Amino acid sequence: MNWDELYQMQKNLDDDILMRTALTREEVLDEKILALLVEIGELANETRCFKYWSQKGPSESSVILEEFVDGIHFLLSIGIDYGYRYQISECIDHDEDLTTSFHKVYEKINRFKQNPTNMHYQKLMDTYLGLGSKLNFTQEDIFHAYLDKNKVNHQRQQSGY
Repeated sequence: MNWDELYQMQKNLDDDILMRTALTREEVLDEKILALLVEIGELANETRCFKYWSQKGPSESSVILEEFVDGIHFLLSIGIDYGYRYQISECIDHDEDLTTSFHKVYEKINRFKQNPTNMHYQKLMDTYLGLGSKLNFTQEDIFHAYLDKNKVNHQRQQSGY
């Protein structure tokens, strides 16, 4: 996956949004963290992994991938805000269920919010990408889905979304 390309695309989208809102990156950091948490919740909802009371299965893989990529958008944006870039490492996939994986992502987000170091950012990215792997998404799936969603996000900005 070409992370440099994704960071550049995200920076272009962020710059467009900030220009339209007359806000600074610093002014929207807390909102981005909350948006990331919400997106992770939406992703979990589509997997239905925690809905022990329901017999209905997960949403289609394409829907889950789109939700996953929404999280990637915010993770890239937050990295840009802090001047961090993901350094590719091996995402260790433990034999845990999806619910536990989601809890770990939330824990890493909260740890990063409390102490926004590069190390915590890298661990957050590793954990999130590990969740993506557990959802059976390849790096190529994620890359192409990001490109598609980035186009949609630019179109939304132009139409006053």
